Amino acid sequence: MSQPPSLPETMQVIEISVPGGPEVLTPATRPVPVPGPGEVLIRVAAAGVNRPDAMQRAGLYPPPPGASDIPGLEISGSVAALGPGAEALSIGDPVCALVTGGGYAQYCIAAAALCLPYPQGFNALQAAALPETFFTVWSNVFDRGQLKSGERLLVHGGSSGIGTTAIQLAKAFGATVYCTAGSAEKCAACEALGATRAINYKREDFVQRIDALTQGQGVNLILDMVMGEYFKRDLNCLANDGRLVFIAVQGGPKIAELNVLPIMLKRLTISGSTLRPRSIEDKAAIARALAEQVWPLLAQGQVAPVIHARFPLHQAAAAHQLLESSQHIGKIMLSLEDQ
Repeated sequence: MSQPPSLPETMQVIEISVPGGPEVLTPATRPVPVPGPGEVLIRVAAAGVNRPDAMQRAGLYPPPPGASDIPGLEISGSVAALGPGAEALSIGDPVCALVTGGGYAQYCIAAAALCLPYPQGFNALQAAALPETFFTVWSNVFDRGQLKSGERLLVHGGSSGIGTTAIQLAKAFGATVYCTAGSAEKCAACEALGATRAINYKREDFVQRIDALTQGQGVNLILDMVMGEYFKRDLNCLANDGRLVFIAVQGGPKIAELNVLPIMLKRLTISGSTLRPRSIEDKAAIARALAEQVWPLLAQGQVAPVIHARFPLHQAAAAHQLLESSQHIGKIMLSLEDQ
């Protein structure tokens, strides 16, 4: 379809000039994209900054085939143009969306099926902080991990965007939540969000603490974004019939040696996933579940995104520096409304 005449021909974006550190994020001008079948064009108001963006910038996480090379996996804004088959939305609708790339820009293409309305009372910045973390947590903690009310969950990286979301959602659905974090301030923030106990992994052995906290029973589910040497320690934390779901490998993807006997004796289930390469249909099913079961909690204030800092789009490099410093609690955002 052709673009409405009110749209500009070009837009400001943040490109990855070459693989490297935050300094390679460079402002540039690109043509405004045109939505295809089942797609919409969103005039971006805000975008989230996430670990996969930093990995892509470093050359470690290439975008999937057909995705934009511009970083940015979650956005909010208003619908600016409709592709064929996207008529369920209207021009001007405020939406947030999970995208496969292109979020660090004034305009971004999104699948209509992955667009969700702002929760009641939310502004653009708050709405943009939702898609990546809430899709990820719902998919891995509740779909893949099958967390149930009354069970015990251990979240590694409790002060991250994923962690703060997992703590709140698990608590809201009746689980007991433990987490690890790297400072007293971060541990206090996690407990304020609903964690029964946050363990400072720099000062305590989380395996020993989980054993004591659960009176030797262990936890039913672990959400792990570290892997590496955490893997074997996770096995020691799990209860019989426990589940381990890993979603990132910040501690490395390989394990030197693995004794499978604990897995067999405890009847453990181990799985992992990434969100970005999954099909539109898979992610649309997650979007429907979020709209039905989580958006009401957001509207009621029972769950909320934790936003640590916001930067204007042209300061994306500074946002990445903060992300990689690990000094933040919650989400780091880019705002285009103050450009």
